This record gives sequence, structure tokens and C-alpha cells, in this order.
Amino acid sequence: MAYKSLLTVVTDPATVTHTFAAAIALARREDAHLDVLCVGVDNSQVGYYYPGSVAVILQDEIERAEQDAATLADLVNTHLINEGLRWSSETAIAYLGAVSDLIAGRARYADLVILPKPYGKNASVYAEAVLEAALFQGQTPVLVVPTAGLPVALGNMTLGQEIVVAWNESSEALVAVRSALPLLCAAKHVTIAIIDPPTRSFERSDPGGALAQLLARHGVHAEVTVLAKTLPRVTDVLNRLIRDKAADLLVMGAYGHSRFREAVLGGATRDMLELAEIPVLMAR
Repeated sequence: MAYKSLLTVVTDPATVTHTFAAAIALARREDAHLDVLCVGVDNSQVGYYYPGSVAVILQDEIERAEQDAATLADLVNTHLINEGLRWSSETAIAYLGAVSDLIAGRARYADLVILPKPYGKNASVYAEAVLEAALFQGQTPVLVVPTAGLPVALGNMTLGQEIVVAWNESSEALVAVRSALPLLCAAKHVTIAIIDPPTRSFERSDPGGALAQLLARHGVHAEVTVLAKTLPRVTDVLNRLIRDKAADLLVMGAYGHSRFREAVLGGATRDMLELAEIPVLMAR
């Protein structure tokens, strides 16, 4: 398996620089095609307007969304035209309530979606919806890039040299590991992190052993680290390990719950995305 079709979605000019640095680095490393979707969002809410003004307001919103998408496309072209990559860009506009369907439809035909961190001071107001659509509706793994961009070592950006895998025996975690195999196989070192393993489970006598064996058969040398939950949250323990290992990528399952038939990020997934200082590859 390899990543040959990458997708990134742009809704805010402020997120382009660091997200594109990761997308370009990965596309070059994997010899992949990079697709870029520039989305202008129509925020009009027809139900809140007087009937006489609806048509004018709707037209103004559509024109603004089209201009936003065109501006993003120009910015994308500036970033990619001289990079020597195989890439294409597309503009689209969508009503606020239809953004998820648009993203999911594109994400289904990508091997990996590269997106900015959805939380924080500079996060796009649409970033969380885009991430959830790609993960839950598009069923596509997502590489979430922090605001600081890729880690830097010896003056060069790095991705996946030192990887931590958050392992809890769940199907989501296993899907994430399989989705990350191209990166895991190229890593210098992989740590399988298990926090407070259950006493009654398939792996109770050898936590992480079956996963380490699976990875070893792909040529991945993985070390299993079992940790106690000595901090209030699992994510706090994981982040401490990430700092100790000087890791530059975290692989973990994406967890959520249904709210009005829409999957939303919950618990450890949201906590990790809020706190993560390195890229996180998530899948479900």
C-alpha cells in the first residue's frame, strides 16, 4: 500500500501555509498526486430573513462564496505552481449545511486527507466540520497538521521518523494502524503505547504483542511501552510520552458519537487534537 492520491481542503487562507508544507512534503515523498479543494461557504440562513430581502441576500452570499473560493484557488496556485508536483485544484461553493456531503464525496476517492488542526486561536470556523466529514462520512484517514506545521530536525521538516501508536485493541485503532502502514514502514522507530491495558482481553498476557508481530511482518521494528494512567487524562500520558520520545507523528483511532445522525468528535479524540503539537494521523 502507498499513498498515491492525497487531498487537502482549504476554507481559510490562514491555514494554507502550514497545511501545504505537509501536503507538499508527503506528495513528494510518496510520489503522489495532490488534489486541492477550495471551498467557499454560503452562510445564508433563509429562515431568518424577511421574504422581500431573501433573493438579494442569497445572491450576495453566493457571490461572496464564489469570490472566497476563487481567492483560495489563486493562493493554492501560488503555493504549488513551482513545486514540481502532480497536482490539481478545484473550486466549489456549498451551503453551510451541505459542506459535509461535499467533503465526504471528495474524501472517499483519496488515500489520505491532509487538514489543519480544527481547534485553536487561528482555526477555521469550518475546520471541525471538514475533519468530521472526511473521517466519519468519507471513511478516509486524515493527517491533522498542527499550527506550527511539521516538526523540524537538523533544519529539515520531518514526518514519521519517530512514530507513537496509541493502541487500545479497538477496531478504530487497528484501522488507523493499517492506514498508516506506508509511514510506519518508513519510520526509524515506532513505539506502541498502551495505557492501563485491560486485565480481561485477547492481549492480556502480552499487551501489544499481536500488533507488534503484524508490524514486524511488514518490516517495522516496533517497541511496546505499557504505561499507567498517572495523569488525569489518557491524552496527558500520551503527550508526555510523545515529548519523551521526541516523536514527530502520532497514530490513533478516531472516536465519536452520533448526534442527529451526524458523527462528532468526542472524548480522547477531541482532547488530543486540542493539545497535539505534532501531526496526528487518525482513521476510523
